[in-house]
Amino acid sequence: MHRWTASPRFVGVTDDVRSDLSQLGAPIGPMIRVHGGFANRMYRLDTDQGSFAVKELNLVDRRWTDHVEDVFRFERAAFAAGVPMPEPISASQHTLVHRWVEGEKVPEAPVPAAYAFEIGEILARLHALDVEWTHVSSEDPVARDWPELAERAAATGQPWADELASHVETFLAIAQFVDTCERPGPVVLTHRDIQPWNLLARDGRPVVLDWELSGMLDLAGELGSTALSLAKGPGFDDIEPAIFRSVLDGYVAGGGALPPSGPSWFVFMIGGWLGFTRWNALRCLAGVEASTGPELAVSHESVRNGVRGLPDLFGRLPELETLLV
Repeated sequence: MHRWTASPRFVGVTDDVRSDLSQLGAPIGPMIRVHGGFANRMYRLDTDQGSFAVKELNLVDRRWTDHVEDVFRFERAAFAAGVPMPEPISASQHTLVHRWVEGEKVPEAPVPAAYAFEIGEILARLHALDVEWTHVSSEDPVARDWPELAERAAATGQPWADELASHVETFLAIAQFVDTCERPGPVVLTHRDIQPWNLLARDGRPVVLDWELSGMLDLAGELGSTALSLAKGPGFDDIEPAIFRSVLDGYVAGGGALPPSGPSWFVFMIGGWLGFTRWNALRCLAGVEASTGPELAVSHESVRNGVRGLPDLFGRLPELETLLV
């Protein structure tokens, strides 16, 4: 019988992660790090039972790991319902394991209309699932410490310090918007993070990845975030309204009902990006390469993207609301 030991095949992963892989079969090659993750670390493992995507969870900085069992239950239900996604294999406090799937990366650019339509249909199918969700989320107030972060960034010579300092007032205004924007509902159990980097294209059709942020969310926030991310490029200068509407048309065709128009369609995207930028800024200010989560260089890139992109996105809110008409 194969025995899992601290061999060169598993260099870089913890003993806890190694133990979580014991049911996947005998490895037929080294576990390969897949770089580029924004929050967790992922590896490909080939064994005599197949190929697997092994995600090492970032237990230090991320709070969602306390409901990993709920996430896994939701994934299993979605997979059983025919949602195109990697088969979920196992979940623990330390790892998530899925069957490896091949596909083309989805660029950060407007997707084809048929692809956007099918994403809308997938969301409608997800929102119709009857899945027990035991986790009760408790959102903290939006942080308002941007002046202090800017001072620390300047004092420690962060490469994005000047840009952050020039946008402090805007970041405070964004925090105020996220805190006070009315969310009319309904609230649905959903993926919460369907973005180009969490999608593959297989024969031109979507495959949905990275479900660990799943949970309850205001429907408008889910639809607005998803439709906008699929209808634009890296910035906000080339938004294609027809692609945005294709997501919504697919949602209605799949049996979903659209919520009322308003700024709540975009508050989740703005608030999530705000929190993600701050989380990465704190990692950069710590100045050390953490044992879990993204590499320090990726965190710096994420902060730069947030410091440059969030003020632009916030300033375009009136323009974005016209997409709902």
